[in-house]
Amino acid sequence: MQKRLFFATAFAAALAATSASAGGKHGGGHEDEMAIGNAGEVASVDRTIEITMLETEDGDMLFEPSKIEVTKGETIRFVIANDGVLEHEFVMDTQDGVQEHKALMEKFPEMEHADPNAIRLAANDAGDIVWTFSKAGDFQFACLIPGHYEMGMHGPLTVASR
Repeated sequence: MQKRLFFATAFAAALAATSASAGGKHGGGHEDEMAIGNAGEVASVDRTIEITMLETEDGDMLFEPSKIEVTKGETIRFVIANDGVLEHEFVMDTQDGVQEHKALMEKFPEMEHADPNAIRLAANDAGDIVWTFSKAGDFQFACLIPGHYEMGMHGPLTVASR
């Protein structure tokens, strides 16, 4: 019993530390602004970007498109489809935030999270994220399920100044 309590406590501490350093709150803190922006309102959407997640016959895993370009102040509705046979996720964050989240996912691969900047989808499932990009800069999007990043599931997300 003490062993389970220890692991549960260690997991909670790691989760809190990673969320704080990534600039967000694990579990869906919609009111919190991250370095990349914050959850947007559907009524404020400026445009829609369709994202497809899939695996190739060569064994690569990828996103289409492979890069995303938006403008500071834009509210984007990402319509995300998993056309693959494996579960995938779409996470947007700073490059450091992506790497920290990736390391945590390697330790806890079945971790469930409800962050407004991420979505996890089963094969042949779809969903969306509405996001307002409030800061210019170079960011990243990725699938952080263990092994997927290494197989090619990541790309640059550029937020240009107005």
